[in-house]
Amino acid sequence: MSNILHITASIRGNESISTQLGKALTDGLVAKSGASVTHRDLAQNDLPYQSEERFSAGLTEPGERSGEQAELAAIADTLIAELMTADTIVISSPIYNFGVPASVKAWADLVARAGTTFKYTENGPQGLLDGKKAYITIASGGTPVGSDMDFMSSWLKFFLGFLGIHDVAVIAADGIMGTDAESKIAAAHEKITSITA
Repeated sequence: MSNILHITASIRGNESISTQLGKALTDGLVAKSGASVTHRDLAQNDLPYQSEERFSAGLTEPGERSGEQAELAAIADTLIAELMTADTIVISSPIYNFGVPASVKAWADLVARAGTTFKYTENGPQGLLDGKKAYITIASGGTPVGSDMDFMSSWLKFFLGFLGIHDVAVIAADGIMGTDAESKIAAAHEKITSITA
């Protein structure tokens, strides 16, 4: 059975449009394939920021870690395991101040581990998580997705590619603080229906 990792990041919980879009997509994919779902709510889990000690612990072989290192590396180990065992990743995130929420950056810093999710080669870094499909469901109040002021979707697609995940689709309801919010949200749901039909 395939596994879907659904990552949410909005501080608005279930009221979040990006979360609602991601849930609709995930539910549709489950109905279509019978996949299992792992949910990771970045807004609620208070992920730690990367530190020198935590970074070093992550690069130390598990069998060689001290007790303190094992404790420091535990959250990154868990997040990496979730990512590595997923066949499909759905990241649901709003755009905050033109970029990703801080929790998404914290997650990225923890799952980017040399020798595990990517490696260094003579030709530069190479992602090790190839063969996975990713979807990004986005909501924004005023930032047009794909515009010069959208540093969120381009960065997130680049980061996933850095890990070897190049098959990435974006589903966006952007500019929803405007008068045609309902039509934009409906259009995003129509795109989800076309994917999961």
